[in-house]
Amino acid sequence: MRISDFDYELPEELIAQQPLAERDASRMLIVDRAAQTWRDSEFKKLPALMSEGDVLVINNTRVFPARLHGKRRPSGGAVELLLLREVESDVWEALTRPARRLQTGAEIEFADSAMHAKVIDEKPNGIRLIKFISGEPIAKVIDRIGETPLPPYIKRTPDELEADRDRYQTIYARDRGAIAAPTAGLHFTSEIFEAIKGRGVQIAEVTLHVGYGTFEPVRVEDTADHQIAAEWFSISDATAKTINEARARGSRIFAVGTTTTRALESAASNNGLETGSGWASLTIVPGYEFKIVDSLITNFHLPQSSLLMLVCAFAGREFMLAAYRHAVNERYRFYSYGDCMASV
Repeated sequence: MRISDFDYELPEELIAQQPLAERDASRMLIVDRAAQTWRDSEFKKLPALMSEGDVLVINNTRVFPARLHGKRRPSGGAVELLLLREVESDVWEALTRPARRLQTGAEIEFADSAMHAKVIDEKPNGIRLIKFISGEPIAKVIDRIGETPLPPYIKRTPDELEADRDRYQTIYARDRGAIAAPTAGLHFTSEIFEAIKGRGVQIAEVTLHVGYGTFEPVRVEDTADHQIAAEWFSISDATAKTINEARARGSRIFAVGTTTTRALESAASNNGLETGSGWASLTIVPGYEFKIVDSLITNFHLPQSSLLMLVCAFAGREFMLAAYRHAVNERYRFYSYGDCMASV
Protein backbone atom coordinates (compact mmCIF):
# COMPACT_ATOMS: atom_id res chain seq x y z
CA MET A 1 0.00 0.00 0.00
CA ARG A 2 0.97 3.62 -0.42
CA ILE A 3 0.99 6.11 2.41
CA SER A 4 -1.53 8.20 0.46
CA ASP A 5 -4.00 5.33 1.02
CA PHE A 6 -4.17 6.43 4.67
CA ASP A 7 -5.28 10.01 4.14
CA TYR A 8 -8.45 11.79 5.19
CA GLU A 9 -9.63 15.39 5.37
CA LEU A 10 -9.85 17.03 8.78
CA PRO A 11 -11.00 20.61 9.39
CA GLU A 12 -8.43 22.36 11.57
CA GLU A 13 -11.06 23.43 14.09
CA LEU A 14 -11.63 19.77 15.06
CA ILE A 15 -8.08 19.46 16.42
CA ALA A 16 -8.55 19.66 20.19
CA GLN A 17 -6.45 22.44 21.67
CA GLN A 18 -7.54 21.97 25.28
CA PRO A 19 -8.52 18.90 27.30
CA LEU A 20 -12.02 18.65 28.67
CA ALA A 21 -12.49 19.69 32.29
CA GLU A 22 -13.40 16.09 33.17
CA ARG A 23 -11.16 13.36 31.78
CA ASP A 24 -13.97 10.85 31.28
CA ALA A 25 -16.38 13.30 29.58
CA SER A 26 -15.11 12.53 26.06
CA ARG A 27 -17.24 11.07 23.32
CA MET A 28 -16.47 7.55 22.11
CA LEU A 29 -17.10 6.05 18.70
CA ILE A 30 -17.69 2.31 19.07
CA VAL A 31 -16.77 0.37 15.94
CA ASP A 32 -17.79 -3.25 15.57
CA ARG A 33 -15.28 -4.97 13.31
CA ALA A 34 -17.31 -8.13 12.74
CA ALA A 35 -20.57 -6.34 11.89
CA GLN A 36 -18.78 -3.48 10.07
CA THR A 37 -20.92 -0.95 11.93
CA TRP A 38 -20.36 1.91 14.33
CA ARG A 39 -22.34 3.87 16.86
CA ASP A 40 -21.84 7.12 18.74
CA SER A 41 -21.39 6.78 22.47
CA GLU A 42 -19.45 8.28 25.36
CA PHE A 43 -16.36 7.15 27.22
CA LYS A 44 -18.21 6.67 30.50
CA LYS A 45 -19.98 3.71 28.89
CA LEU A 46 -16.71 1.86 28.22
CA PRO A 47 -17.17 -0.58 31.14
CA ALA A 48 -20.39 -1.85 29.55
CA LEU A 49 -18.36 -3.14 26.58
CA MET A 50 -16.43 -5.52 28.86
CA SER A 51 -17.33 -8.84 30.41
CA GLU A 52 -16.20 -10.75 33.47
CA GLY A 53 -12.81 -12.31 32.85
CA ASP A 54 -11.67 -9.78 30.26
CA VAL A 55 -8.38 -7.92 30.78
CA LEU A 56 -7.79 -4.21 30.26
CA VAL A 57 -4.11 -3.46 29.56
CA ILE A 58 -2.68 0.01 30.19
CA ASN A 59 0.72 1.61 29.54
CA ASN A 60 2.11 3.05 32.77
CA THR A 61 4.86 5.17 31.18
CA ARG A 62 5.30 8.69 32.55
CA VAL A 63 6.03 11.75 30.41
CA PHE A 64 9.01 13.87 31.44
CA PRO A 65 9.56 17.53 30.41
CA ALA A 66 11.65 16.64 27.37
CA ARG A 67 11.61 19.97 25.50
CA LEU A 68 14.53 22.28 26.35
CA HIS A 69 15.24 25.82 25.18
CA GLY A 70 18.77 27.14 25.07
CA LYS A 71 21.24 29.39 23.23
CA ARG A 72 24.27 28.62 21.12
CA ARG A 73 27.64 29.76 22.38
CA PRO A 74 28.90 32.34 21.63
CA SER A 75 26.31 33.71 19.16
CA GLY A 76 23.34 33.56 21.52
CA GLY A 77 21.06 32.14 18.80
CA ALA A 78 17.99 30.38 20.16
CA VAL A 79 17.83 26.59 19.86
CA GLU A 80 15.28 23.97 20.87
CA LEU A 81 15.95 20.37 21.86
CA LEU A 82 13.43 17.55 22.11
CA LEU A 83 15.13 14.79 24.06
CA LEU A 84 14.46 11.40 22.49
CA ARG A 85 16.41 8.86 24.51
CA GLU A 86 19.45 8.59 26.73
CA VAL A 87 22.00 6.41 24.93
CA GLU A 88 24.52 6.46 27.77
CA SER A 89 25.02 8.40 30.97
CA ASP A 90 24.26 12.11 30.28
CA VAL A 91 24.34 11.57 26.49
CA TRP A 92 21.03 11.96 24.67
CA GLU A 93 19.68 11.72 21.17
CA ALA A 94 17.70 14.91 20.57
CA LEU A 95 15.60 16.33 17.78
CA THR A 96 17.03 19.82 17.29
CA ARG A 97 15.88 23.09 15.80
CA PRO A 98 17.42 24.74 13.87
CA ALA A 99 19.47 21.62 13.15
CA ARG A 100 21.68 23.32 10.55
CA ARG A 101 23.05 25.57 13.31
CA LEU A 102 23.90 22.67 15.58
CA GLN A 103 26.84 20.92 14.01
CA THR A 104 29.34 18.71 15.80
CA GLY A 105 31.21 20.74 18.38
CA ALA A 106 28.46 23.34 18.88
CA GLU A 107 27.92 24.34 22.52
CA ILE A 108 24.58 25.14 24.13
CA GLU A 109 23.86 27.07 27.30
CA PHE A 110 20.61 27.19 29.26
CA ALA A 111 18.98 29.77 31.48
CA ASP A 112 19.71 27.44 34.38
CA SER A 113 23.48 27.82 34.63
CA ALA A 114 23.80 24.46 36.40
CA MET A 115 23.87 22.74 33.01
CA HIS A 116 25.30 23.20 29.53
CA ALA A 117 25.68 20.87 26.57
CA LYS A 118 27.76 20.04 23.51
CA VAL A 119 26.86 18.41 20.17
CA ILE A 120 29.07 15.34 19.76
CA ASP A 121 27.54 13.76 16.63
CA GLU A 122 25.08 14.45 13.81
CA LYS A 123 22.35 12.10 12.59
CA PRO A 124 19.72 12.43 9.83
CA ASN A 125 16.42 14.31 10.09
CA GLY A 126 17.65 16.93 12.54
CA ILE A 127 18.70 14.47 15.24
CA ARG A 128 21.88 15.19 17.18
CA LEU A 129 23.82 13.39 19.89
CA ILE A 130 24.06 15.77 22.85
CA LYS A 131 26.43 15.51 25.81
CA PHE A 132 25.12 17.30 28.92
CA ILE A 133 27.44 18.64 31.59
CA SER A 134 26.02 19.57 34.97
CA GLY A 135 27.00 20.07 38.59
CA GLU A 136 23.89 18.18 39.70
CA PRO A 137 21.92 15.21 38.33
CA ILE A 138 20.82 15.88 34.75
CA ALA A 139 17.30 14.55 35.37
CA LYS A 140 16.82 17.05 38.19
CA VAL A 141 17.80 19.98 35.96
CA ILE A 142 15.62 18.73 33.10
CA ASP A 143 12.63 18.52 35.45
CA ARG A 144 13.31 22.09 36.53
CA ILE A 145 13.80 23.77 33.15
CA GLY A 146 12.11 21.43 30.67
CA GLU A 147 8.69 21.91 29.07
CA THR A 148 5.94 19.37 28.55
CA PRO A 149 6.58 18.03 25.02
CA LEU A 150 3.16 18.71 23.55
CA PRO A 151 2.60 17.83 19.88
CA PRO A 152 3.14 20.74 17.47
CA TYR A 153 -0.55 20.93 16.57
CA ILE A 154 -1.37 22.02 20.16
CA LYS A 155 -0.62 25.72 20.48
CA ARG A 156 0.52 27.16 23.81
CA THR A 157 2.19 30.25 25.17
CA PRO A 158 4.98 29.57 27.69
CA ASP A 159 2.70 30.67 30.53
CA GLU A 160 0.02 28.15 29.53
CA LEU A 161 2.27 25.09 29.60
CA GLU A 162 2.28 24.56 33.36
CA ALA A 163 -1.28 23.17 33.37
CA ASP A 164 -0.25 20.48 30.87
CA ARG A 165 2.35 19.00 33.22
CA ASP A 166 -0.42 17.12 35.04
CA ARG A 167 -3.13 16.98 32.39
CA TYR A 168 -0.89 15.56 29.64
CA GLN A 169 -0.29 12.56 31.88
CA THR A 170 -2.43 9.52 32.65
CA ILE A 171 -3.58 9.18 36.25
CA TYR A 172 -1.67 5.89 36.43
CA ALA A 173 1.62 7.18 34.96
CA ARG A 174 4.48 5.80 37.01
CA ASP A 175 7.60 4.80 35.05
CA ARG A 176 9.36 7.94 33.80
CA GLY A 177 10.67 7.87 30.25
CA ALA A 178 8.09 8.97 27.65
CA ILE A 179 8.33 12.05 25.45
CA ALA A 180 4.64 11.85 24.55
CA ALA A 181 1.62 10.65 26.47
CA PRO A 182 -0.14 7.39 25.64
CA THR A 183 -3.15 9.55 24.88
CA ALA A 184 -5.86 6.88 24.87
CA GLY A 185 -5.20 6.61 28.59
CA LEU A 186 -5.91 10.28 29.27
CA HIS A 187 -9.67 9.55 29.47
CA PHE A 188 -9.45 7.21 32.44
CA THR A 189 -10.45 8.20 35.98
CA SER A 190 -10.46 6.27 39.23
CA GLU A 191 -14.25 6.03 38.93
CA ILE A 192 -13.99 4.39 35.51
CA PHE A 193 -11.43 1.92 36.83
CA GLU A 194 -13.70 1.02 39.74
CA ALA A 195 -16.61 0.46 37.35
CA ILE A 196 -14.42 -1.77 35.16
CA LYS A 197 -13.23 -3.81 38.14
CA GLY A 198 -16.83 -4.07 39.31
CA ARG A 199 -17.63 -6.03 36.15
CA GLY A 200 -15.00 -8.63 37.01
CA VAL A 201 -12.44 -7.26 34.57
CA GLN A 202 -8.76 -7.46 35.48
CA ILE A 203 -6.39 -4.56 34.87
CA ALA A 204 -2.81 -5.28 33.79
CA GLU A 205 0.08 -2.91 33.15
CA VAL A 206 2.88 -2.79 30.61
CA THR A 207 5.51 -0.13 30.05
CA LEU A 208 6.40 1.31 26.66
CA HIS A 209 8.25 4.61 26.73
CA VAL A 210 6.60 6.57 23.96
CA GLY A 211 9.40 7.94 21.81
CA TYR A 212 10.18 9.30 18.39
CA GLY A 213 8.92 6.15 16.72
CA THR A 214 5.32 6.86 17.71
CA PHE A 215 5.08 10.27 16.05
CA GLU A 216 7.88 10.20 13.44
CA PRO A 217 6.48 11.13 10.02
CA VAL A 218 6.25 8.34 7.46
CA ARG A 219 8.76 9.45 4.82
CA VAL A 220 8.28 6.63 2.30
CA GLU A 221 5.60 6.12 -0.34
CA ASP A 222 5.35 2.35 0.03
CA THR A 223 4.17 1.46 3.56
CA ALA A 224 6.18 -1.78 3.37
CA ASP A 225 9.33 0.36 3.42
CA HIS A 226 8.48 2.15 6.68
CA GLN A 227 10.35 1.04 9.79
CA ILE A 228 9.25 2.54 13.08
CA ALA A 229 12.02 3.71 15.42
CA ALA A 230 12.48 1.33 18.34
CA GLU A 231 10.95 2.17 21.74
CA TRP A 232 11.83 0.51 25.05
CA PHE A 233 9.19 -1.72 26.61
CA SER A 234 8.79 -4.09 29.53
CA ILE A 235 6.25 -6.78 30.43
CA SER A 236 6.20 -8.30 33.91
CA ASP A 237 5.63 -11.91 34.90
CA ALA A 238 2.34 -10.92 36.53
CA THR A 239 1.03 -9.19 33.38
CA ALA A 240 2.04 -12.08 31.11
CA LYS A 241 0.39 -14.59 33.46
CA THR A 242 -2.85 -12.57 33.67
CA ILE A 243 -3.11 -12.17 29.90
CA ASN A 244 -2.16 -15.75 29.03
CA GLU A 245 -4.70 -17.15 31.50
CA ALA A 246 -7.41 -14.88 30.06
CA ARG A 247 -6.66 -15.99 26.52
CA ALA A 248 -6.68 -19.64 27.57
CA ARG A 249 -10.22 -19.31 28.92
CA GLY A 250 -11.45 -17.37 25.89
CA SER A 251 -11.65 -13.92 27.50
CA ARG A 252 -10.77 -10.79 25.58
CA ILE A 253 -7.73 -8.52 25.84
CA PHE A 254 -8.54 -4.79 25.63
CA ALA A 255 -5.47 -2.68 24.81
CA VAL A 256 -5.53 0.98 25.80
CA GLY A 257 -3.73 2.70 22.96
CA THR A 258 -1.41 1.88 20.10
CA THR A 259 1.62 1.92 22.41
CA THR A 260 0.15 -0.79 24.63
CA THR A 261 -0.71 -2.72 21.47
CA ARG A 262 2.84 -2.50 20.14
CA ALA A 263 4.27 -3.67 23.47
CA LEU A 264 1.93 -6.67 23.62
CA GLU A 265 2.36 -7.68 19.99
CA SER A 266 6.15 -7.22 20.21
CA ALA A 267 6.24 -9.76 23.05
CA ALA A 268 3.88 -12.26 21.42
CA SER A 269 5.03 -15.77 20.59
CA ASN A 270 3.45 -19.08 19.63
CA ASN A 271 3.17 -19.77 23.36
CA GLY A 272 1.33 -16.54 24.15
CA LEU A 273 2.69 -13.37 25.77
CA GLU A 274 6.33 -13.55 26.86
CA THR A 275 7.84 -11.84 29.91
CA GLY A 276 10.76 -9.47 29.47
CA SER A 277 11.97 -6.12 28.24
CA GLY A 278 13.64 -4.82 25.14
CA TRP A 279 13.22 -2.57 22.13
CA ALA A 280 9.90 -2.65 20.29
CA SER A 281 10.54 -2.07 16.61
CA LEU A 282 7.49 -3.90 15.31
CA THR A 283 5.84 -1.92 12.52
CA ILE A 284 2.16 -2.84 12.21
CA VAL A 285 0.53 -2.23 8.82
CA PRO A 286 -2.50 -3.82 7.11
CA GLY A 287 -1.90 -7.51 6.63
CA TYR A 288 -0.46 -7.96 10.14
CA GLU A 289 -2.12 -10.76 12.14
CA PHE A 290 -2.75 -9.68 15.74
CA LYS A 291 -1.79 -12.34 18.25
CA ILE A 292 -2.73 -10.83 21.63
CA VAL A 293 -5.07 -7.85 21.28
CA ASP A 294 -8.81 -8.44 20.76
CA SER A 295 -10.14 -4.91 21.30
CA LEU A 296 -8.44 -1.56 20.92
CA ILE A 297 -9.16 1.80 22.55
CA THR A 298 -7.48 4.75 20.83
CA ASN A 299 -7.77 8.43 20.11
CA PHE A 300 -8.13 9.63 16.52
CA HIS A 301 -4.78 9.75 14.71
CA LEU A 302 -3.03 11.94 12.18
CA PRO A 303 -3.53 11.28 8.47
CA GLN A 304 -0.75 9.26 6.82
CA SER A 305 0.74 8.26 10.18
CA SER A 306 2.04 4.93 11.43
CA LEU A 307 -0.64 5.03 14.15
CA LEU A 308 -3.43 5.30 11.60
CA MET A 309 -1.87 2.40 9.70
CA LEU A 310 -1.96 0.35 12.91
CA VAL A 311 -5.67 0.94 13.58
CA CYS A 312 -6.41 0.23 9.91
CA ALA A 313 -4.52 -3.04 10.28
CA PHE A 314 -6.72 -3.85 13.28
CA ALA A 315 -10.13 -2.96 11.84
CA GLY A 316 -9.63 -2.75 8.07
CA ARG A 317 -8.52 0.27 6.08
CA GLU A 318 -11.71 1.14 4.20
CA PHE A 319 -13.92 0.52 7.22
CA MET A 320 -11.70 2.55 9.53
CA LEU A 321 -11.41 5.50 7.13
CA ALA A 322 -15.20 5.47 6.74
CA ALA A 323 -15.52 5.58 10.54
CA TYR A 324 -13.10 8.51 10.61
CA ARG A 325 -15.21 10.35 8.02
CA HIS A 326 -18.23 9.78 10.24
CA ALA A 327 -16.32 11.20 13.21
CA VAL A 328 -15.45 14.29 11.16
CA ASN A 329 -19.07 14.75 10.09
CA GLU A 330 -20.25 14.39 13.69
CA ARG A 331 -17.67 16.92 14.90
CA TYR A 332 -15.68 14.64 17.16
CA ARG A 333 -12.58 16.20 18.73
CA PHE A 334 -9.33 14.84 17.24
CA TYR A 335 -5.80 13.93 18.35
CA SER A 336 -4.13 13.97 21.76
CA TYR A 337 -6.69 15.92 23.78
CA GLY A 338 -9.61 14.73 21.66
CA ASP A 339 -12.30 12.05 21.83
CA CYS A 340 -11.73 8.34 21.46
CA MET A 341 -12.67 5.21 19.56
CA ALA A 342 -13.24 1.66 20.79
CA SER A 343 -12.70 -1.07 18.18
CA VAL A 344 -14.36 -4.25 19.43
